[in-house]
Parts: sequence; C-alpha cells; structure tokens
Amino acid sequence: MTTGTYFAWDLASRGDTPCVRDDALELSYAQFAERVDAVAEQLRALGVGEGDVVATFLPNRVELLITLMAAWRLRAVGTPVNPGFTDHEAEYQLGDSGAKVVVGAAPIGDREARAFLNVDDLAEAPSNDWTAPEVPTEADDALLIYTSGSTGRPKGVRLGHDNLRFFASSAGEYFQHGPDSHGLLILPLFHVNAICVTVLTTLAAGGQVSITGHFSVRRFFDDVARLRPTFFSAVPTIYAMLVSKGDVPAGSLDSLKFAICGAAPISKELLDKTEQTFGIPIVEGYGLTEATCASCCNPIDGPRKLGTVGPALPGQTVAIVDPDGVPVPTGERGEVVISGPAVMRGYLNRPEATAETIVDGWLHTGDVGILDEDGYLRIVDRIKDMIIRGGENIYPKEIETALAGHEAVLECAVVGAPDPVFGEVPVAFVVAYPDATVDAEQLAAFIEPLLTKVKRPTEINLVDALPRNPVGKIDKPGLRRSLSDPA
Repeated sequence: MTTGTYFAWDLASRGDTPCVRDDALELSYAQFAERVDAVAEQLRALGVGEGDVVATFLPNRVELLITLMAAWRLRAVGTPVNPGFTDHEAEYQLGDSGAKVVVGAAPIGDREARAFLNVDDLAEAPSNDWTAPEVPTEADDALLIYTSGSTGRPKGVRLGHDNLRFFASSAGEYFQHGPDSHGLLILPLFHVNAICVTVLTTLAAGGQVSITGHFSVRRFFDDVARLRPTFFSAVPTIYAMLVSKGDVPAGSLDSLKFAICGAAPISKELLDKTEQTFGIPIVEGYGLTEATCASCCNPIDGPRKLGTVGPALPGQTVAIVDPDGVPVPTGERGEVVISGPAVMRGYLNRPEATAETIVDGWLHTGDVGILDEDGYLRIVDRIKDMIIRGGENIYPKEIETALAGHEAVLECAVVGAPDPVFGEVPVAFVVAYPDATVDAEQLAAFIEPLLTKVKRPTEINLVDALPRNPVGKIDKPGLRRSLSDPA
C-alpha cells in the first residue's frame, strides 16, 4: 500500500532497503536521503531558497533525482532540461523558468546568467553544520515541465506537491504498488511520465527504481534478466522495437508483472503482439503533462478493453463535451476534459493560455474522445490533427488504425497535406517491420475495403523512420510542414 509520501528525508527510516540505482551508482533509502541533504546544502550555499528554480541538464542517472529532491528540500522548484538540447534550446527553458542554478555535466545556456554546479562535484554527505529547513508544503510548486511546443514555443507546466502527492497515492494504489515493486526506468527523466509514473509512485510504496542508460533493444532484455524489475513504462515505438527483435531469451521476462503504455496511441495489432511476446498485461493509459501525466488507464486486473485507454484513475473525472463545453451523451464524440487534484496549477507566466486551457476547473485536452457505458475512454484523435477534406472531417487515427492492421506495418502516421481543390487531403507515412517487404500499392489495396474513398490517403510514403519530438511522440507538425514546404 502506498503512503503517498515520496520525499527522501521522510523515507530515510527504510534504512538499507534498496532505493535507486543506475549504471554507476546504487543507493539504499538511507544513502539516498543523505545525498539529498548533501546537495541541498550545496544549493543553499549558492543562494537557492523557497520558490527558486533549479535546473538539471543530465541524462538519465541517479544524480538527477537527487538534485530534484534537494531542490524540494529547500522548497525550491525543479525543471529538468532535455540533455540533447543545444545551448539555444536550453537557454529558452532556463530563461523562461528563471532558473537560478544548473546542475549538469557541462555548462549550458547563458553562462553568466546563473550558477553552475558540476554533477561530478555533488557532495555525498552534508556537513556537521547542516540543519534541515522547513518542510515543503502541498502549496509549493514542485516541477516545471516544459511541453514539446508542437503548436508554438514550449510552455512551463506548473505542478505542485499537491499534484504529485495525489498522483503518487492514486496511481500507486491503482497499479498495486508495494515494497516489492521494482520499476525499470527507460523513458527520459526530463518528462513527467518517468518522474511520476515510475519514480514517485514506486518510492512512495517503498519499492525500488532501476535507471537504465541509453535505451537499446538488446540492453532492455539484458537489464530485465539481470535486475528483475516487476514493471516498466514505455511508448508504442519502444514496444514496436522490442517485439520486432524476434525471439525473446527464455526466462528473461519472468520477473515482470505488467507494463504500461502511454504518450501516444498504440495499435490493437501491436498491443496484441506485445502481450503475446511478453506474456503479461500491457495496460494502455492516457494523460497530459498538464494533468500530472496520467488520467486514465486500463486495469491490471479486471476488464481491459483493447482500443480504449481505460477508465479514469481514482480521484480524477473525465468527461466528453461539445464545442460549447456541454457534456455529450454516452457514446458520442467530443473533446476530452479532465478535473480533479491532478490538474496543473497553470502555465508559468501565461495567464491567458492557462485560462484557455482550464475552464471552470476542467482541463481542456484538445483530444477528441468517446466514453462508453462503463466509463472507458477511446481517443479518436487530436482536434488539431483533424483533416478537413472538402468540408468533411477525417480523423487520421482511423486511417492509421487501418494501415496498422497490415502485418508488415510497424508504425505509421497520417497528416493533412494542402490541396488546391479539397483544401486538405490525407497523406500517410509508413515504417515497415525489419525484413518485411511491402509497397504503397499493396497497402492501398489492403485498406481499400476498410475505408471510404474520401478517407483513403492520396499518398502512402514508405520511410525508414518517423520524426519525433524530444518526448518521443511522432512529430506530426513536422510532417505537415514537410508537405507544405518540401524544400
């Protein structure tokens, strides 16, 4: 049973119980708490205090979590920066967030604008003069997670300790976490999924987290066999890579009890294939950074409805509304809206954007969905991804689902391309499984009986890979831009 408490200093009494590890470091709960205090002392010496922002510029490693917790120790706010960012990209987030200190392997952004603390210089134990500061409250901001910026400049999502505590407790209960839970973390720690779904829910329950380095298929199976985790969370692309490997080493997955799939829709065919390969439930979930990552998920035990993202997680409410914000009848499509303690405080310094997104306590997601009679949500598409062809609304996900039914299709994306007659027409980009042989004509013939003529792509492009944003989602805006301006 989860406690809902994830602060390292509150959990130090667990002593030698394994807490977190990566490729170079393994810490018990007591050791983790000691290092958090040590780094908090260093940050305080650099002037960090209540409400200040501490940035990390690190790949997945234990020190990133230590730094976040150390910031929280001082009632400061953490903002993880994508370690793949250029100076220019990083400086936007650092400047927008007002970061006071950066902890990283090398300086990034404007070197004169803020202090830098090298990760190799992080202290391992506090001095004898260290005195613990006032305990953070649920009213304090905890994280600034920046959106991918697919529709403009990235926005800083303000998540408070009330959001994180609620999510750690609610999701920990839903996923049945306990002291024997062991999360294998393979998603990037600059994203809310890794921090909340894998780290905080597991630590709140007294379990342990193993952080892997750069993801690879071969490494994944080796890590699972060696570390014996009980669950992991991944995106559809990773599952596609894992099942395309072929034979899975005998016994290598025996420790796993379930896995979570989120961040983007997964096709029924890939989900079926993954469950057959792994022999465990793959529970598909749904959520936004603005709602502390997850708001719906199919249950581990109980009815799992393929093609849906499950019912609302405990304590959250999901509804479907029309363009005027009026709830629609069960089974009808509309915009997905979310309410409850997981909804963000707002966007940093963007009151207008916050007011447009949160209306009367409801978070407007921009997703089109349908709720069935059991409260299970099916995502139809993104409102902004909808293609309007000659006045008729076309949802790309329906076309993608049809294409994904072909045995040679690993993944695909459909976007609207400008057309002088119809305004927009659907164009598909398809990645085939390794060693699979298929061409555009075969795929067109395959989907012909599945889709009316107006929904069939005018082009099907076979590509080696689909472009992705920093979080790993397919970069549909980029695909649209390539069609609007091929040069």
